[in-house]
Amino acid sequence: MIRVATGGCFDILHAGHVDILRRARELGDCLEVYLNINGSVARLKGIGRPIIPIEQRIFILEALRCVDMVRVFSEDTPCKIIAKIQPDIWVKGGDYKIEDLPEAKVVQSYGGEVVILPFRIDISTSKIIEKIKAL
Repeated sequence: MIRVATGGCFDILHAGHVDILRRARELGDCLEVYLNINGSVARLKGIGRPIIPIEQRIFILEALRCVDMVRVFSEDTPCKIIAKIQPDIWVKGGDYKIEDLPEAKVVQSYGGEVVILPFRIDISTSKIIEKIKAL
């Protein structure tokens, strides 16, 4: 069985997120999503984030057919949970480069593969927030 994992904040889940999640799931037999808790989202994204609290983000992600499991982590990177679970494939979206991902070294240390999926939908949570503020 090939276990695929990805991680992130997934604050204001949008079509770009869903596209990456669906494509990540196609790479293996199951997809686990490692989700930043509220405190790490605030540290990474700034004051006022997350917009959607952790319980609701979990609920939304678990409702997606392509997501088999959601795990939460409190650190700013998913390195500890990756080292513990050791998914076969770690997936990130096209705004990342393998050499810039701290978790890439962890995945590669046990023989896992890191895959960067290019964006096909030009949207981001930041763009959504900016548009709402402009209204």
